[in-house]
Amino acid sequence: MRDEITCRVCRGAIRPPTRGRRPVYCSRACQARAYRSRRDPPVPAAVEPEPAGRRRQIVEAVWRIAAERGLQMATVREIAAEAGVSPRVVQYHFADKHDLLVTALRMLHRENEIRARERITTLRDAADPRVLLRATLEELLPLDDQRQASLRVMAAYYARSLTDPALAEVFLHDANPLEDLVAALITAAGPGPSIDVAREADLLVGGVSGLGLDLLHGRRTRADVRRTLDYHLGRILTGR
Repeated sequence: MRDEITCRVCRGAIRPPTRGRRPVYCSRACQARAYRSRRDPPVPAAVEPEPAGRRRQIVEAVWRIAAERGLQMATVREIAAEAGVSPRVVQYHFADKHDLLVTALRMLHRENEIRARERITTLRDAADPRVLLRATLEELLPLDDQRQASLRVMAAYYARSLTDPALAEVFLHDANPLEDLVAALITAAGPGPSIDVAREADLLVGGVSGLGLDLLHGRRTRADVRRTLDYHLGRILTGR
């Protein structure tokens, strides 16, 4: 008994041939439809993609909670509610809460670096080491909404790291890339005699960071902070 033959287009039954090739279409109409489909193939239905940026959506929720309510309020349930997702989605994208908090901190560091580079490259005389030095230090100050929000998040993280050894490891590391950069810029800008470049870099980074917190609290004005920065740069560099 011969196998049943069906049309490739309509799936209708085809009478088996007595001789010759095995047919694949039941009629000329189906053959024409097959030809048209090869010439103009139908567009496949769009597949619903995975939600884009879901990890970032959750991370941004951590930032908002940290900036507005403190990191102690950043529970998985609160983060999920702020991000507009379920706690299960948060747990799917991150191994645990600590993984989420560390990821959010590292992403904030990277974003701050990208934003700082963008701002510095648009400066007039950006090749001047003195201009670069001042601009680099001003990146530590909350001079716009983005830097203000970022500093609030960093302050919340720092406070949490004092009682969270695992989180403190993100802050406490042997490398000091910012201090090293400031020291290199001081050297390129021309330090005065008897200036210890490394010590001055440490003092500038620590001092400007503290002034930034004062700005957040409203204890100082931007003009006050800039005058203080001018004073220290004038003390360190020659020919100012």
